Amino acid sequence: MAKRLNNQNTVGDVLKHIIEANKLQTGLNQIDVREAWKNLMGNGVNSYTQDVVLKGNILYVALTSSVLREELSHGKSKIIAMINEELRRDVVRDVVLR
Repeated sequence: MAKRLNNQNTVGDVLKHIIEANKLQTGLNQIDVREAWKNLMGNGVNSYTQDVVLKGNILYVALTSSVLREELSHGKSKIIAMINEELRRDVVRDVVLR
């Protein structure tokens, strides 16, 4: 039987409960990381970005430019820090540029 929530819970509490009960956090993380990449990297990088996928704690980014891939590989730790700061939680632990 479903767990009843009392009237003392806020809407945020109810949403957290729904997300946990239905195991939706991984899907939400994927959407959030994709949006964070788009916002943080800007039009220049986004024009060379084919795909952004989060699997577990690893962010896989497919790029069409080998030069850009090389440049971004030097700043992986900064990319991880920027995305996690944008999301206000530790979601990404590693970045793989393809």
